[in-house]
Order: sequence, then structure tokens, then C-alpha cells
Amino acid sequence: MIRFGPAGIALSCKGRTLKDGIEDVHNLGLTALEVQMVRANILERPPEEEEVGCCLCDLEEGLVIEILRDDGEDMVPMCDPRMEIEEDDVLITMAYSITNNYAELVNIGKMARQLDVSLSLHTPYYMDLGANNELTVRCMDNIRHAGLLTHALQGDIVVTHMGLYNGQNPQVTAENITNNIEAIMGWWQDAGLTPRLGLEVSGRQEVFGSLDEILEICDMVEGVVPVLNFPHYHARENGALMDSQDFIELFEKVSSYTKGPLHAHFAGVEYDDGNERRLTPIKKGDLRFEHLAEALVEERPEMTIISSSPLLEHDAMYMKVIHERVLTKKVAKALRLRRKEEDEAVKVNDEWDDDE
Repeated sequence: MIRFGPAGIALSCKGRTLKDGIEDVHNLGLTALEVQMVRANILERPPEEEEVGCCLCDLEEGLVIEILRDDGEDMVPMCDPRMEIEEDDVLITMAYSITNNYAELVNIGKMARQLDVSLSLHTPYYMDLGANNELTVRCMDNIRHAGLLTHALQGDIVVTHMGLYNGQNPQVTAENITNNIEAIMGWWQDAGLTPRLGLEVSGRQEVFGSLDEILEICDMVEGVVPVLNFPHYHARENGALMDSQDFIELFEKVSSYTKGPLHAHFAGVEYDDGNERRLTPIKKGDLRFEHLAEALVEERPEMTIISSSPLLEHDAMYMKVIHERVLTKKVAKALRLRRKEEDEAVKVNDEWDDDE
């Protein structure tokens, strides 16, 4: 199955909550939505008196996603939503407009499944997993918190960038990022989170995240998968996706790594010398969705394609229409060929009958 959807709440959606966004995507005939964790404003606070003894999933005020608890040596994060809050705990609250509290988050995830809308979540776009400084710690927390949110939503995948090379030796950056991703996945598995963690191909040479770099991390860290951002890849490789065969070869390169539906982004793109300048509407530029549609019809992969175009849902629907059109043409061609073969077989049988 191929799913299409926008990167964020549709521009045409009258409401701006996640619930509104999911309902709008469904009404538009789309089947995917990538939630954008643009600003991860995290607040730490002590529990209110009436909150002591309650569980995270019972709190009605604020999106509390995690508890910090003193184990005698350090403050350890606890994320089980059924864990009771203690007086000396610190509550990690996210100031995030998608939902009011944890219980609502769970209910929204159930609604999405009922409407057959597959959810994913993109971490903040500025990440730095290679410098190993205070910012790196915050970025790792952002990914952990994205995992908690996506798990509560019963979402499929968390998508993240990894950051700049920061003037370091690329191998040092790669080692730092790999070690930090491995630490995140260790926590991820211990916490029992079900979404996959996807590493997105980057579109600029100074940003870590060529496809080969990502696949190398996938080889080394269990549970991590590649995310194909087609415009980023096209720009970074200076125009590598020019026909359907180029897309098919890309599918073949990542197919053994996906561990589920391949997650991808599509938009038009302007680029120079292997560096993305800006994303554009799909109809602009030399990255043509028609070629991807032909590859999809030929290979029939399980895939979710998110529109990161400035036109969001408009281009998501455009991709769906083009894919259906290419598929219809292939089916019609196959039917015509079959009918021709049947007619020829009848003609041969008639000739045999005449001979007899």
C-alpha cells in the first residue's frame, strides 16, 4: 500500500489541533500525517499536591510525558504512563499545542487508527548529535520525547536529522552520532517503545546524513531505519533521480533496511553543486513525481510518502492522483494485451476448425 499525507496540519484545515489535522487529512482522502515537533519547549516542575499518587495518563492539566526520580545517585527518567507520581519527583511537561494531556494523546492515536491515518513524528529540524555538548544532550532528549509521543499515538516512526559536521573530521562526527543513536536506542528498547527511529537523508554537504552514512549506522545500531527524503537526496547527489530506474535502484539499495513500510518525503527542489537551496511545489524543478509514480507501480513497495512541499496537502493529493493515473494506465495496458492474446488464440482455434 502507498500512503500519502502532508508534513504537518493541512494549510486548509480550519482548526490547528492534531485532532483537527487528522480529521482533515481523512476528509481529503489521504492516509498519512507527519506531526511536526517544531518547538520542543520542555518545562520541569514539582508535582502539585493533588497529583501525588496519580499516573501520567490521569493528569488533565498539561502534557506531562516523563518523570525524573532520584535513585540516590542521579535523577533517572521514568516514562511508564501507569507509574504513580511521588512527592519528590520532577515532572517533565511539554508546552505543545497538538494536545492538552497524555490521555488525550492516546485517544487521538486511537481515532487516527480508526480513520486509517498513519501517524509519524518529525523531531525539531535543528539537531546536533555530533558535537557531544549540552546541545547534544537536549537533542537526544528531543528524540526520546518524540518517541514517547509517537508511542502514545500508536504512530509508525520518528524521523530525525542528525546535525552538522561542525568542522570535525567526518569520521569523528560519524562515531559520535553513532554512539549517541546507540544510546538512544538502548533507552528506546528498555522503555518498550514500538515506533521505529528513522534517520533522514540530508540535502546539504555540510550536514551529516548521506545515504551511505545512514545505512552504515543502520548496520551498526539495531532498530534504526533510513528515511528517504527524495528532494534532499536529489540535491545532495546533484540531480541523481532523473528517471524511474533511478528510483527503483534507490528502493533496492534500502529495501533490506526498512523493517516495515519505507518512509519518504517528496517535494520539488532547487539546488546548486550538491546543496539544496529550497523546497518548491512538486511541479517545479527537475525532480519529477511522475518518475517516482512509475517506479512505485513497477515495484509496488509498502511506502508512506509525506509531502514536504510548500503546498502541503495540495501536493499530497496531487501525488495520489498521479500515482492512481499511472497505475490505471498500466492496468489498462495489461488488459488490452490480454484481450489481444485472447483474440489471437480464438483466431488460431478458428483456423484449426476450418482446416479440419
